[in-house]
Amino acid sequence: MPKQVANRGRRWYVIHTYSGYEENVAENLKQRIESMDMEDKIYNILIPTEKKIKIKNGKRKVITEKIFPGYVFIEMLVTDDSWYVVRNTPNVTGFIGTGTVPTPISEKEMKDLQKRMGVDEPKYTIDVTVDAPVKIVDGPFKNFEGKISAIDEERGKVKVLVSMFGRETPIELDYLQVTKL
Repeated sequence: MPKQVANRGRRWYVIHTYSGYEENVAENLKQRIESMDMEDKIYNILIPTEKKIKIKNGKRKVITEKIFPGYVFIEMLVTDDSWYVVRNTPNVTGFIGTGTVPTPISEKEMKDLQKRMGVDEPKYTIDVTVDAPVKIVDGPFKNFEGKISAIDEERGKVKVLVSMFGRETPIELDYLQVTKL
């Protein structure tokens, strides 16, 4: 490892892992840190996740999704031996940086990320407007097309006018059940 990595102090870095192995890498790192007495150089391991709302069979579910699949964040002091311990952990493909030199993440980026992760209730973002043509993508009226007649942002609901039996019929749906045309 090049010597210009010499001590930049305690910073956050990003390591690349094989996708799907993030938890495995975090576990392996924790064990290696302990068995190799690295607690004074490697402090925190983080797999950034956030809560998202998904609709399945007309039911709303909150799921936890990785923000950056294939990446693990690690707070550490980069020295020859700490770099070696992380770099040689199974399923780690390398540090994010130039060449072999890990590049630390700015404190602002880390704070923004931690803020994003700290959100307990996912926010509704309704990106349709009244009179917008939409297609229903879930529920009993799937594949019907209609027009938005009302939006209830507070509840995450929309009213859609659908042409049925020769007249416009209002249907209340979850905003995730429609898509813009």
